[in-house]
Amino acid sequence: MSEFRTEKDSLGEVNVPADALWGAQTQRAIDNFPVSGQPMPSAFIAAVARIKQAAAEANASLGYLDNEKRDAIVEACEQLVNGEYADQFPVDRYQTGSGTSTNMNVNEVIAAVAARAGVEVNANDHVNMSQSSNDVIPTAIHVSAVTTVQTRLLPALSHLCGMIYEREALFSEQVKTGRTHLMDAMPVTLGQELRTWREQLLATEKRVEAAVDDLMSLPQGGTAVGTGVNAPDEFAGQFVKFLATDTGYHFRSLEHKFVGQSAIDSPVALSAQLRGVAIVLTKIANDLRWMNSGPIHGLAEISLPALQPGSSIMPGKVNPVIPESVAMASAQVMGLDTTVALAGQSGNFQLNVMLPLVGANLLDMVDLLSNASSILANKAIKGFSVNEDNLNAGVGRNPVLVTALNPEIGYALAADIAKEAYRTGRPVIDVAEERSGLDRPRLEALMDPLKLTRGGVS
Repeated sequence: MSEFRTEKDSLGEVNVPADALWGAQTQRAIDNFPVSGQPMPSAFIAAVARIKQAAAEANASLGYLDNEKRDAIVEACEQLVNGEYADQFPVDRYQTGSGTSTNMNVNEVIAAVAARAGVEVNANDHVNMSQSSNDVIPTAIHVSAVTTVQTRLLPALSHLCGMIYEREALFSEQVKTGRTHLMDAMPVTLGQELRTWREQLLATEKRVEAAVDDLMSLPQGGTAVGTGVNAPDEFAGQFVKFLATDTGYHFRSLEHKFVGQSAIDSPVALSAQLRGVAIVLTKIANDLRWMNSGPIHGLAEISLPALQPGSSIMPGKVNPVIPESVAMASAQVMGLDTTVALAGQSGNFQLNVMLPLVGANLLDMVDLLSNASSILANKAIKGFSVNEDNLNAGVGRNPVLVTALNPEIGYALAADIAKEAYRTGRPVIDVAEERSGLDRPRLEALMDPLKLTRGGVS
């Protein structure tokens, strides 16, 4: 038996592996784009399959596709969405800028799966009916991003927020030295510090949700250039109706479909918000690393869980590996966002020509952030312990506590007291008792670290 079969397209004959479900156009793409060895993400292929399914249902409802072909296409699409035939989508993500290769790859595989079920459908005439790569691929960017953010990222962020909330409640009265410029500042509670992280995450979560809402408007139905040529007038409305039913998300038709094909402003906006999540995760990771530093000559305020040996040469060394992993993942997300921004500038007249890159990057960003959020919650936030003795000793020695005396004795005298405390290494309250004119009970009331975390004037 031959290892290849011959397939034809408009350019002529192509040798295709005998057991492959794809056809000539996919094979040309495989041959033309041996760039990275990275195919489009599975979530993107699933989104294209959903589009093909909804398009078949819409075309049949309008009388343009018979029910037998519709059912065969729908069944094949369901199989693709469920991950079957995952090895049949090898086209490199660095391909033609419209994503035509991926669109035809899915069309050809669906046609082959339908043929196996005994129904002959044509990849172009039936599976691609009322469509163009130029509206399918932008729509797939929207659908895949909405789906993965809703099912992966937002739950991961919610879990991280919940874990932080649990820990912050435990430390609502655990006072520690605040730091500005990495230098000792007025006291805060560890609970306040953790709440700051949680509030940051909640705010960026809302911004992501707003960006996702913009992606609910789809350009499908614009076909080649946005005008809708070769698609029935009612197609776009029917398409979003069926897609909403199939996916459970309330997608809507973009009124001026040129916008979603010639530009990718909404995906770029989501990318920017994903970068925002990465920035927040980096801040949390860096705070954890500083707080964990030491354990002898660092801050040693907390101890992160010991997950693995930290050195191949220094016995006993344990490193903050989870925050480091999160910081690296976040850095990669920021780089991917820069790429998406540059790709967003590649809208020339009626089509952006970096669509596969944007679709793949957004999904990579969602994966990285989802996984990073989960490990940060489960392997760092959940299990860190607090070194209370170190925290309490540091707060008690902090000359900056003299700031609380400003309203009573003035900034200049308070500064002199702080300088003497720094110079002599004596407790600042002892120096203040000698020089401020205030008695010890009053000084203790004014300089109570826990009270100072609550603001106001004593």
